[in-house]
Order: sequence, then C-alpha cells, then structure tokens
Amino acid sequence: MVSIIMGSTSDLPVLRKAADFLEQMEVPFELHALSAHRTPRAVEEFATGAAARGVKVIIAAAGMAAALPGVIAALTTLPVIGVPIDSTLQGQDALLSIVMMPPGIPVATVGINAGMNAAVLAVRMLALSDEALAKRYAAWCDTLNQKILKANADLAEIKDYKFKVN
Repeated sequence: MVSIIMGSTSDLPVLRKAADFLEQMEVPFELHALSAHRTPRAVEEFATGAAARGVKVIIAAAGMAAALPGVIAALTTLPVIGVPIDSTLQGQDALLSIVMMPPGIPVATVGINAGMNAAVLAVRMLALSDEALAKRYAAWCDTLNQKILKANADLAEIKDYKFKVN
C-alpha cells in the first residue's frame, strides 16, 4: 500500500496523477492532507503508525519550505518519495528543501510537480516483491515504447518538406 500525503488540498491536482497511476496499476493507496507546520502531532502519529497499517511507500508533497517529506522520513523507516510543489519561486524552494536532507534521513525526490513519477517510482519499489505488479508495470512500460514507435512511424509519413530525408 502507498500513502499519498499532501501539505494541503491545493496540492491535489499534482497528486491526482499519482493516484490515477496507482489505480491503473491496482495498487491500494490512501490520501491524506497533513502539514509539518500546522499539524505536527498528526504528522508524527501518521508516520510512526504507517508501517503497522500496511503502508510500504510514502509519497509526500509540499511546497515552499516543504518540510513534510523530511519530517515524515525522520519519523519512519519506510521509503519516502518527495514531490516538490510549485507554489512559490517556481518550486525551486520546495525542491531544495526536500532534496537537501541530512545524512541518514533520505528522501527520494522527483521533479517539481512530478506526482506521476513519484507513483511510478513507488510501483517500481513495490514490484520488487510483487510479481503480478511487476508484470502490470512491465506491460505499462511497453506502452511507452509503443507510443514512441508509433510517433516515429507517423513522423516518417510527413512529406511536406523538401529537405526532409527520412
């Protein structure tokens, strides 16, 4: 199971992509809004109890100071994937806050607003010990390959240019 945590519900559009991918991969997940600054006790209760509830990977998104992923990582031994949210400074502040963790408190960090990639990384982690999920994920990866092959075939059919050689 994956837990998707957001600093506020304004982050939901970014994390909906993560939820959609987990749904597609048939991975159970939960959604919560928690704030490292406004609800620190609730964050602690969530993080310290996550493993006992069956959570295997946590996706935590936050903007600005973006303390949420790091605080959660400090309170659990589960893998935490941080998603910096573009709320100010084009998300650079959140990116640096999440990626610059002290030694011993790692947070895997994806790109700014990259909720989808966070879910893909979570699925990759879970697929290491779940053969059925690994097969579903491999099939999905093949669709990425097929999209590019089709795109190249479509590009080869473009005949509008005098100097196009392929």
